[in-house]
Amino acid sequence: MEVILLEDVKNVGKKGEVVKVNDGFGRNVLIKKKQAVEATGKNLNDLKLKKANDERIAAENLEAAKELGKKIEDASITIAIKVGEGGKTFGSVSSKEIAEEVKSQLGFEVDKKKVQLKDAIKTVGEHDVKIKLHPQVTTTLKVKVEGK
Repeated sequence: MEVILLEDVKNVGKKGEVVKVNDGFGRNVLIKKKQAVEATGKNLNDLKLKKANDERIAAENLEAAKELGKKIEDASITIAIKVGEGGKTFGSVSSKEIAEEVKSQLGFEVDKKKVQLKDAIKTVGEHDVKIKLHPQVTTTLKVKVEGK
């Protein structure tokens, strides 16, 4: 019996795959637990259409990430941080603060988890910060840290 998996099943296959299993295992376990559907002509056609739609959506997301990456690369943000005597900073600039400033100054929504800082910024000046917008798109943002 051939079935289309609706979710990942250990030792059987991954979601969306068409696999051949024993009739009893397919009917009594996979289909009953709604982990699979029988691989009929209609279900195979639905799977094909779903995969085509998923590919189209993935391509649109990639294009949107590339456009946003170009806009971010051309822009820069300024963050004010408290500075004491001799240029010593109090505190640091974290990825959360950078994400908030990108939203307020540039108007782009960027998740703080996508801002890739090795360490928090603890010095005044201009810094390049990498932002991973998509698995295939990483851009660089110029962050100017000024003392107040």
